[in-house]
Amino acid sequence: MLKAMFLVAVLLAVLAAVTLWRAARHEAQAARDYPPVGDFVTVGNTRLHYVQKGAGPDLILIHGSSGNLRDMTFGLLDSLATEYRVTAFDRPGLGYTDAIDDATITRQADLLAGAAAKLSINTPIVMGQSYGGAVALAWGVSRPDDTAALVLVSAPIYPWSTPLSTYYKVLSNPVLAPVAIPLITAWVPDSTVQRNVEEVFAPQDEPEGYAEHFGVSLTLRRSSLRENALQRAALLAEMTALSEQYDALAMPIEVLHGTADDTVGASIHSQPFAERHATAALTLLEGIGHMPHQVRPGAVIESIHRAARRAGLR
Repeated sequence: MLKAMFLVAVLLAVLAAVTLWRAARHEAQAARDYPPVGDFVTVGNTRLHYVQKGAGPDLILIHGSSGNLRDMTFGLLDSLATEYRVTAFDRPGLGYTDAIDDATITRQADLLAGAAAKLSINTPIVMGQSYGGAVALAWGVSRPDDTAALVLVSAPIYPWSTPLSTYYKVLSNPVLAPVAIPLITAWVPDSTVQRNVEEVFAPQDEPEGYAEHFGVSLTLRRSSLRENALQRAALLAEMTALSEQYDALAMPIEVLHGTADDTVGASIHSQPFAERHATAALTLLEGIGHMPHQVRPGAVIESIHRAARRAGLR
């Protein structure tokens, strides 16, 4: 019996050692394949990764869950840089921006706004996609006089009833996460993450070249998996509290949502918000899923132009 227990302990120790080695190797390969593409700015003790390009009215781009700023630099940022000074940030704990304690959407907005101020960006248009739209809303609520306009793309806005997935429950759990996350980083192939990315685009196809540009292996790093799960697990409570503060949003707001989005439903979020909020103008994209900034970038650009005109910037 003791011999069997000893053998099991040895096997578990070997599995743990191999798992940690493979996880570290996978992370090192991700860093080699997808290094930082921009510059860094430090706010307090937090270093943020950003890309800035163009000239004109200031425009901030905030990426969604599980992502990084490469989602915005696939094509959208260059297209907008002909008429705006565009700045895209990695959100805290994702991409190459440092993690912060208790990364609520309000704390993330405060950090990004602090970084923007250091870059001499004072009253920007703020565009956020999906989870990034929640951060954009928090930005607008906390600094309404210093936000020219908001552009919300496929954004959660109100509380929802769908329970948190088992995946996020496990990866945000303080006991299970330290076991599950290294196993995912070590043993889950990039191709599995790639399939999940393709599903986010449904019913549209993922644009050719997107996966190679985005860098799915960055998502599989242990720190990114943990931080993303913690942020996602806390989002419902944060949006519930934030939704009670929308009266502070007096700036122009452009809301863009696909009718086929089954990740963040337009009927739960964008449509009631546009009906209730006087400064919100809604554009519904028939048959489009969760990623209109990639599959219908022209519509997103037009919504940004409308926001700029309404704010007196064009």
